Amino acid sequence: MVIVAGHIVVDPQQRESYLAGCVSVVELARRTSGCLDFAIAADLVDSGRINIFERWESQAAVEAFRGGGAGEERGAAMLAAAVAEYDVAEVRSLT
Repeated sequence: MVIVAGHIVVDPQQRESYLAGCVSVVELARRTSGCLDFAIAADLVDSGRINIFERWESQAAVEAFRGGGAGEERGAAMLAAAVAEYDVAEVRSLT
């Protein structure tokens, strides 16, 4: 399993429009083979931060979906980003 997690930073005035532009990406990802979870969400404390969380069955599934990465418009809106991929060997349920 692969987890992609982190955050991006956008101008606080642009965050809502940035998130609105991500709806189709989230919908597409969730329909993609190998996607276990996919979320892009506004941070509750930092008005310019957008949290990223993805869970995939495999690295191949991530790469098949990712393609060229963020589109030009979304990439240009990012002021900073700190997102990483994690290979998960074991899972422990907390519920």
